[in-house]
Amino acid sequence: FDPARKRSLPPFPKQAVLITSPTGAAVRDFLEVVRRRWQGIHVLIAPARVQGEGAAQEIVRAIQTAGRLQPAPQVLVVARGGGSTDDLACFNDERVVRAIHASPIPVVSAVGHEIDVTLSDLVADVRALTPTEAAERIVPSSEEVLERLGQKQRRLLNGLRRRVREYQLRV
Repeated sequence: FDPARKRSLPPFPKQAVLITSPTGAAVRDFLEVVRRRWQGIHVLIAPARVQGEGAAQEIVRAIQTAGRLQPAPQVLVVARGGGSTDDLACFNDERVVRAIHASPIPVVSAVGHEIDVTLSDLVADVRALTPTEAAERIVPSSEEVLERLGQKQRRLLNGLRRRVREYQLRV
């Protein structure tokens, strides 16, 4: 849980792995936000049960499998919508917590809703309050990137014009 061991997320990931139930709302919400914000990422879905018996083992297996992928993804997201304490129990399972800690890929935990906090959230490199927020945290907004590039372009052009005027005055 030590904040000093937390890894930062890459600014422009090319590939991410989403571990969640492929039939839940979390996967649809996550993919929609990613698609709307940034086209330059490929998301692999690692299906896993996210509650009930056997869920912890499936999540651990998916985390370990993601860690062996080549080329390696730049970010791993473990996600599930809200639920009761019992529904979220697998994200407090020691095996899941240890697998997240051992992951060679930075992990975002997006389990539950804002009020839900699991051990997976605490051990992950980044905690997102919801799967939707996880998508917003792993990819930039293309509109914001274009705006920043436009600002930098204007600054560069202004600087070049200033230099040209300085050289003209010297000549």
